Amino acid sequence: MRNRYLILFYFSIFIFFVSCNQGDVTKIDETPTRGNIKIGVDESFQLLAMAEIDAFQSMYKYATINPLYKPENDLFSDFFKDSIRLMITTRKLTPQEEEGLKSNNIIARTTKIAYDALAFIIHKDNPDSLIKFETIREIFSGKLSKWEQINRKSKLKDIKIVFDNPKSANVRFIMERFSLPVQFPDYCAAVNSNEEVINYVEKNKNAIGLISVNWISDKQDTVSNKFLSKVKVVAIGSALGNNEYMLPYQAYIAEKSYPFIREVYMINRESFSGLGSGFTAYVAGEIGQRIILRSGLVPATMPIRLVQFKKE
Repeated sequence: MRNRYLILFYFSIFIFFVSCNQGDVTKIDETPTRGNIKIGVDESFQLLAMAEIDAFQSMYKYATINPLYKPENDLFSDFFKDSIRLMITTRKLTPQEEEGLKSNNIIARTTKIAYDALAFIIHKDNPDSLIKFETIREIFSGKLSKWEQINRKSKLKDIKIVFDNPKSANVRFIMERFSLPVQFPDYCAAVNSNEEVINYVEKNKNAIGLISVNWISDKQDTVSNKFLSKVKVVAIGSALGNNEYMLPYQAYIAEKSYPFIREVYMINRESFSGLGSGFTAYVAGEIGQRIILRSGLVPATMPIRLVQFKKE
């Protein structure tokens, strides 16, 4: 009898370890280059994310990345609910958010991958394609609401500001850039996406739209070129108050002279070296940074060279 109990005891221990090992195998079956994950992407960077994911998956045949394109507020909500373990966004976690994750034994890793810019777009027939930085501030603070206040010769009437989404990073960025109160003027509104902003501005001569420059900056992308053909991009005056006006070109983003620049991050909450970690390393690596450069944004981890051409 004693031998039987010993046999049963050791058999139970064996089954226990086998079960544990099988569980570990299931977990580590995902690697930095193999697996199936969902990630969250700020809708502003949909074109960039599509290019990075296509390139990554073409290199690693057993990797499947399913992107969810959402406004910033929804991304962070999904991230904290563990619906996604990786996101591409324009803001870091706050100290309180980091502490909340740490209380659940989660250490989030933040990697800066690019520099982006907020572009202001207008109707193609609107002649006022140069706007001072202080004029932009006065528009959002409610001091300027008509085009004739910007240009006395303008035949347009009321200004209409259009954001991509009320929960987007673009809304938060403008509020923080100008230290605005919670409420925008009543001539500011939001649609549902950057694409809808472009379509709205195309049909409304009095509108000013705010979008990520990524939607119109990739000269090799047919979608980007199609959108750029619909609208005109505004050149913004320097925040220093001089007479220099700048479009959101890569050179001005790289030298940080364009007044509406922001950083782009990948934030990963994986507790092991999984596919999210591998994809982040890829985007921050040489190939991923070259894709960012080609898309019209400025790489954050790869040095770039600015070349100035002089007109004869």
